[in-house]
Amino acid sequence: MQTIARLTPLAEVLAMIDSRVKPVAARSLDIAAAAGRTLAADAVAPARPSAAMALRDGWALVADDTLGVGSYTPSPLLHPPQRIEVGQPMPPDTDSVAQFDAVKMRNGLAEALAEIGPGDGVLPAGGDCDPAMPLRRAGERLNALDVAAFAAAGLARLSVREPRIRVLPLRGSTLITAVARLLATDIDRRGGAARLDLAGGDLGTVLAAESADAIVVIGGTGAGRSDTSVLRLVRDGELAVHGIAMTPGETAAVGFAGHRPVLLLPGRLDAALAVWLLVGRRMLERLADCINRESEAVEMMPLARKVTSTVGLAELIPVRRGGGQAEPLASKYLPLSALTRSDGWILVPPDSEGYSAGSSVQVKPWP
Repeated sequence: MQTIARLTPLAEVLAMIDSRVKPVAARSLDIAAAAGRTLAADAVAPARPSAAMALRDGWALVADDTLGVGSYTPSPLLHPPQRIEVGQPMPPDTDSVAQFDAVKMRNGLAEALAEIGPGDGVLPAGGDCDPAMPLRRAGERLNALDVAAFAAAGLARLSVREPRIRVLPLRGSTLITAVARLLATDIDRRGGAARLDLAGGDLGTVLAAESADAIVVIGGTGAGRSDTSVLRLVRDGELAVHGIAMTPGETAAVGFAGHRPVLLLPGRLDAALAVWLLVGRRMLERLADCINRESEAVEMMPLARKVTSTVGLAELIPVRRGGGQAEPLASKYLPLSALTRSDGWILVPPDSEGYSAGSSVQVKPWP
């Protein structure tokens, strides 16, 4: 029988992951597939534009020629303006672009009707990209806007870290399969490359394979007659932790197969999800060498009613937004109905007995 000798504090588990899980090797990736991935090197683009260009259609002119000009005090322009369109290089000896209605052409002569500031309507050389200022730094996870900006700057490939995570549902139940699919989707969205194994695969074979940077196993962590995943990890790898001081998810385990981290999750949706959010994502971030961990929108809200928790256990609680407050829906065991009705989750730290009504809490989104 698999037994838990000690519930390891969550902080110790995370510290162990930070110290022992190493970043994967960098690889070159096409820009079109880079969203969600973590940069392994600074993203640097050549100077853009190479010369000053117009940001609007209008008249290219010298701004000083319009000093003191207004609609009631038009003034002839000393230098003839030149018509220009968006994206065109600025003509020599001009420094601004006036809108068409700011200049009046009469008998071949030009009059300024409004004062134009130096640089108005102009993108200076290097205004979009400066090689001395990276577009993004190594360790930052890219979003869709980053990728679009890189493509516009002319970048075609990037050096990224994309951890390969093998997800193994130990049993073919509908519940465990659903958990596996959820985690695989979250891995892909957060910069990894998930491989979802067929349910019921042999854990020993997976631990021996070198086809992934990390392994996530779902099921078999408890003390049931058919629960053997922890014993199998002891036999074929290294068990670092069995039993984490958190709820739900107390029976989870962490270990290694060679240098590859192995995360064993309980076969319950709420427990597997909680451990993945608090431990699995940390493992993925270390593999990707990601520094902008809290990329999701976190909302501070007052708690609608009191929440009690057990000192010594980190507790994840689903909440629903309503009336500008966060309403807790369940604790300890999180029913499917509570998960589907919730808008996000909060964490009660292990040194707390809970939160009183009105306490400000961080509401984080689900995967």
